[in-house]
Amino acid sequence: MMLPELAHALPDIQDEVDRRGIELDAVGVAGVRTPIRVIDGEVDAAGVGSADFVVPLAPDRRGTHMSRMVETLAVQMREFDPRRAHALIATAADRLDATEARISFDLAVSFEVRAPVSDVAAWQAADVRFSIEGSSESATMTTTLTTHVTSLCPCSKAISEYGAHNQRSAVTLSVTGDTDDLYPLTLSEMFSLARQVGSCPIYPVIKRPDERWITMEAYDHPAFVEDMVRDLSSTCRARALRHSIHVRNFESIHSHDAVASLSWAPSAN
Repeated sequence: MMLPELAHALPDIQDEVDRRGIELDAVGVAGVRTPIRVIDGEVDAAGVGSADFVVPLAPDRRGTHMSRMVETLAVQMREFDPRRAHALIATAADRLDATEARISFDLAVSFEVRAPVSDVAAWQAADVRFSIEGSSESATMTTTLTTHVTSLCPCSKAISEYGAHNQRSAVTLSVTGDTDDLYPLTLSEMFSLARQVGSCPIYPVIKRPDERWITMEAYDHPAFVEDMVRDLSSTCRARALRHSIHVRNFESIHSHDAVASLSWAPSAN
C-alpha cells in the first residue's frame, strides 16, 4: 500500500491542464471483469461479469481517474438493483467529477424452466446486459436479454407432404426506461415474453413425452423471423415500452442465417 504522503508527492499527470481545447465524448475503462450480483426482487444472480465505465472529458482536462472507475465498479457491482440504477449512475458521475457517466455490464442469468409434460426442472441461462447513462438529474437504462426458441419454417410445412425443417433461434429483446421508471420490464418478464415467440420454447431437460409434445407444438405453430419480431413487438407496444428486437435463425438447411429486427418508441403526443 502506498503511503499517503508518497501519493501526494508523486506527479498526477492525468490531472494536468490540456491546452488543445478538445472535448472527448467518452474516456474510461472497458472489459473490467468483476464479481457482479443482480437483485431485482425476483432474480438473484451472481457471477463474474464484464463491465465498461466511461465519462465525457472536458477540453481542459488531460485525463480521467480510471483507477476510481475500477474502484467504483468493485463496490457498486457487489449488489446491483436495476430499480435503483439512477443512484448508481449519479454516484459514479460524482466520483469522477463528471457531468454524466455511462456504465454497462454483461452477466449470464439463469431461470428455472420445467419440461412441458414431465415437469422436470432445470436451469436455463440467458445473456443479460444493462446499459445505464445519466447524471444526478436524469438517467436512462437499457436492459437487454437474449434467449433461444425453436422456429419451424412455414414454407417448408406448406410445400412438404410430411415434416418441416426447424431450427434454434436467438431472440434478443432490449427495453429502455427513463428516470421515472428505469426498469419497466423485469428480467423474468423479458425471459418469459421472449420464450413465447417462435414455434415453441426450448427446454434444458426433456424426456420422451416432452420431445413428442415439443415436436408437435412447433409443427402447429410455424413462424418466420419476421413473425417473431412482430409478435414480440406487438406485446411490447401494448405496454407502451420503448424497445428493440433482433431475431436470428441458425438455419438448418441453408448455408446462411435469417435475421429480422426493429426499434420502436411510444409517440410523445
